[in-house]
Amino acid sequence: MAVKVVLDTNCVVSALLFSKQNFACLRHAWQSGTITPIVDKATTAELMRVLHYPKFKLTQDEQHTLLADFLPYAQVVTNTEIAPNLPKIRDPNDQIFLNLAVVSSAAALVTGDLDLLEIKHSFNTPPIMTLSEFQSWLGEAKQK
Repeated sequence: MAVKVVLDTNCVVSALLFSKQNFACLRHAWQSGTITPIVDKATTAELMRVLHYPKFKLTQDEQHTLLADFLPYAQVVTNTEIAPNLPKIRDPNDQIFLNLAVVSSAAALVTGDLDLLEIKHSFNTPPIMTLSEFQSWLGEAKQK
């Protein structure tokens, strides 16, 4: 059974754009059904916003192609109320990932974002992990 995870935008964009680097493992994991990314309206809008960044120089067709390589593998959560007692993250664009991870009962929140990683030792439901930590955790989960 696939592990349900929330991937922050940087993880998804890196997995989609840089297929020969570390984050490519995430793309393979969602395509193989090892993980199921969880998304909602806010996190999808954030992904679309980031794909429009001029630094990526992506045409609209390229952006749609990248979204088509991700969204069909994702589980959409439509009821994303605000979870009570969440720690406040400096960047509101990061807060949406923490909230989604909690309300969707994700197994993990995978991020490289320093604001989210700053709270990982004081917040563990679900655990907040770097890519490296997630890879180790997923490897151990497969062996069980």
